[in-house]
Amino acid sequence: MRRPLFVMICALSALTAACDGERTIRITSTHTGDDGPRGVLKIVDALQCPQTIGTLTRKGSARAGGTVCTYTGAKGAEVSLHLVRLDNTSIETVLQAFETRLSREMPLTTARLRAAEASAAAEAAHADADAARADANAARADAAAAAGSATVRVPGVHIETRGEDADVRLPGINIESHGDRSSVRIGGINIQSNDGTGTVNIRSGEDRVSIQSHADSTEVRTSTGGDSTRITWILTDPEASEAGWRLVGFEARGPQGGPVVIATIRSRDKERGRVFADARDLVTLNVGR
Repeated sequence: MRRPLFVMICALSALTAACDGERTIRITSTHTGDDGPRGVLKIVDALQCPQTIGTLTRKGSARAGGTVCTYTGAKGAEVSLHLVRLDNTSIETVLQAFETRLSREMPLTTARLRAAEASAAAEAAHADADAARADANAARADAAAAAGSATVRVPGVHIETRGEDADVRLPGINIESHGDRSSVRIGGINIQSNDGTGTVNIRSGEDRVSIQSHADSTEVRTSTGGDSTRITWILTDPEASEAGWRLVGFEARGPQGGPVVIATIRSRDKERGRVFADARDLVTLNVGR
């Protein structure tokens, strides 16, 4: 069975069972410690820093005029809560500074992902350079694809394969696979993936999830639509950094124009687990969902 069609069938059967093969990808939606509808985020002047919350215990008292609190968690995890006033600074600039500092805690992981990203960009440029030659061979490729094509059409179902490409259309579901790239649309959810670059991008309305993976190193970004800031960034690696970290990241929320409450997380576990949920609870306590 051709791999694209196998992927298509896996995607369709995932509602009831998993597919076995060289690679299994599961995409799920969860609400960890953050159930309930999103509301209007609060404007705060100073942080609320309880002595304990979940598995976290505060170290000392709030610092920097009530804008920084530090917590420790299981296995030496560290969580810092920050209240950041934007003033004339964009939220993108503020969060990039936090991401840069946290990335330095896992330098090899960051280097691997950036190298993979650069390699993918180089391959894309090489592919563009070969476009003219590909166009010259298009007629021959089309003939070969037609010879290896298969089509299934019944009421409500359309499945077509052409060489290594495949299209599957069912009521409410549209799946396309072309080379390394695939697109899945289910209702209002759009999933774009690229095996060559190791990336997956998911969009549901204004909400977005971006995943980049190389070997076992993974970077995840999520953002929620609307005027307010609701952003998560996570970097994970099963191989510990020199300081012992396997996960770093942040949860940031705040009303339009700020201030923004940002919880930074450093953990020796690759999985987000309880420490990330507790850090998110700290943010929720201060500004809401």
